[in-house]
Amino acid sequence: MSEAVARRFDLSGQVQGVGYRPFVYRLAHELGVRGWVKNAAGTVVIHAEGSIDNLSNFRRGLIERAPSIAWPHLALDVVARFEGCATFVILPSDPGVDADIHVPPDWFTCDDCLHELRDPADRRHGYPFINCTQCGPRYTLIAALPYDRPNTAMAGFPLCPDCLREYQDPLDRRFHAEPTACPVCGPHLEFADAQGRITGDDAALAAAVAALKAGRIVAVKGVGGYHLLCDAVDDAAVAELRRRKSRPAKPLAVMFPADGLALAEAVQLAPEAAALLTSPARPIVLLTMNNACVLSPLIAPGLAEIGCLLPYSPLHHLLLEGFARPLVATSGNLSGEPVLTDNAEAQTRLALIADAFLHHNRPIVRPTDDSVYRMIAGKPRPIRLGRGLAPLEIDLPGELLEPLLALGGHMKNTVCLAWGHRAVISPHLGELDAARSLETMVRVADDLQRLYRVRASRLLLDCHPGYGYRPWARQTGLPVTEVRHHHAHASALAWEFPAVKDWIVFAWDGVGLGEAGELWGGECFVGQPGRWRHKASFRPFRLPGGDQAGRQPWRSAAALLWQCGQPAAFAPDLLRQAWERGLNSPVSTSVGRLFDAAAALTGVCTQGSFEGEGPMRLESAVTHDKTRVELPLAADPDSILRSDWSVLLPMLTDSTLAPGDRAARFHGAMAGALLDQAVKLREATGAADVGLTGGVFQNRLLTESAVSLLRAAGFRVHLPERIPVNDAGLGLGQVMEYLFRHE
Repeated sequence: MSEAVARRFDLSGQVQGVGYRPFVYRLAHELGVRGWVKNAAGTVVIHAEGSIDNLSNFRRGLIERAPSIAWPHLALDVVARFEGCATFVILPSDPGVDADIHVPPDWFTCDDCLHELRDPADRRHGYPFINCTQCGPRYTLIAALPYDRPNTAMAGFPLCPDCLREYQDPLDRRFHAEPTACPVCGPHLEFADAQGRITGDDAALAAAVAALKAGRIVAVKGVGGYHLLCDAVDDAAVAELRRRKSRPAKPLAVMFPADGLALAEAVQLAPEAAALLTSPARPIVLLTMNNACVLSPLIAPGLAEIGCLLPYSPLHHLLLEGFARPLVATSGNLSGEPVLTDNAEAQTRLALIADAFLHHNRPIVRPTDDSVYRMIAGKPRPIRLGRGLAPLEIDLPGELLEPLLALGGHMKNTVCLAWGHRAVISPHLGELDAARSLETMVRVADDLQRLYRVRASRLLLDCHPGYGYRPWARQTGLPVTEVRHHHAHASALAWEFPAVKDWIVFAWDGVGLGEAGELWGGECFVGQPGRWRHKASFRPFRLPGGDQAGRQPWRSAAALLWQCGQPAAFAPDLLRQAWERGLNSPVSTSVGRLFDAAAALTGVCTQGSFEGEGPMRLESAVTHDKTRVELPLAADPDSILRSDWSVLLPMLTDSTLAPGDRAARFHGAMAGALLDQAVKLREATGAADVGLTGGVFQNRLLTESAVSLLRAAGFRVHLPERIPVNDAGLGLGQVMEYLFRHE
């Protein structure tokens, strides 16, 4: 037998909260390795003793045989002092000094736990909080690291003898599973309505299912906050939910039973979408409805797609199995605010919306909403980062000399904490119009810094002076660096494709402050992060009411007509007079507002109840008309290429054409204008890599049309795959801009 030696292995990455220590323990015993393993602050430290061959196999197995939800990185492999260990053990965690924190997201319920959940002979049969090392909540449960039970929301639930025995058994699936519990020692449900309260998991669950079957609206506390649930087939229930939540048209997500039968009947389910729905993140996926879909048409009025998700927590599985058909599952909040997490606050703030509540007594440490994806150009594209994906930890292409906190945008807000070579993007927080939204942003920003043991010394902000976080940023006293909105969009995209050195990037969205105070939104840049050069845009127009136009498409329609000297009979005379004098009518080049105008002029949507409603309805209205309308392209006195949208007005206002035909021609014209600009810029710069970013490219029809045209013309086309194309990616873009400009 060869002489025993000792080595130290440090594993960083996603190695806490994923059953990694138990895995190391079992691997060591299998291979005859002695020593110990322990959690440090964000890393796993291993002291291993054995033959050179055994340690070589052990080292390889640490990566190749790791649990499926772990992402280990071997950060250190050095010779260690031989301790003469008799066996291999798990030692108590060490908080450490130099923290390399990695926080896992919340996981779905694994198949092993589902089998136990449904097994009448199992002691956890029907238990709504079943989990193990390979599944269950993490981010919303962890109060601090290292990841040990006293540092989680389960600290108040001491393990019973049976659970403790599993927790201490290296051969058990729940060996060191920190959130583990059972009906004897764990959290429990409580049902509450006007008639009183019902405790006991089975009774509370049965009461909730009965309420749903009776057409009532039930607020259910889940993993990262409350959902508002109702029967997705019942028109009256869905209409009442919309009325109470003041949400007349914004699409509602639907949770389908796990067997997938109702899902397959309701929507067109390609293999790629099915794989995404059942992936560990269990996101909401936007899917096209079948003609025979039996869901209420009020789920997504005027749209062809619905947001679909499968149950991901044991409580959701039990509810769907009891109800036996799809449920509306929309965020439990007041419109525009972050999701609610506290029992008493939810009971108060949702009292006028929900008929009943299904609470539980496991604390939610921090809120997180569901993640959202859309299939675009053959791949899933994130629309919203949330449960299962966030916090999203990424590596930066360079090293920051000081820790940064990037506050992103005002809409679809997320914050990004960055230090050294790392950055972390928070879950979706929403719009910052409401006071509670801003409070949540501040709390999450502070929480990220505390959790990762990093304190930012500088804030990164959007240049827009009206964004909701501005007053708080001033109060911190920290130095501030401003970043252009569309530069941040471009740089967030560039992060995903570091091999590209010379970019042509189209940043199309609703609004962002331009270099001269105008409202940009249809811009094209060439260059690289930190050195973007503005090269193309659209014919400017003055936007009556400025930001108000975002939810009133008729304003954008009036702007285009007035800009071309045409009347807009649907607009008030006083508004026209203010527009003529330039009062509250900033100059804009926004493609998002062009889509709004097209939606209004075709009659598809004149008055929106949520951001993006006009463009969404316009996309859904498209027929197969392939008539091409070309937009003239010419350079302005500043050498900026500008596409002229005015040639679209006769077509958009032609009532002899069906709205769907006009919508199709508009989409085609915009994709064609993008190609024309790209070709001109390639001739001028030689660049052949095109990036598409900004909220407009959430439009699948436009994006796929543009991608097809660009590829046919020989361009390499790049779309985000990890970072949302909308404003949720601005924080990372701000960090990238700062990194390349200053460091």
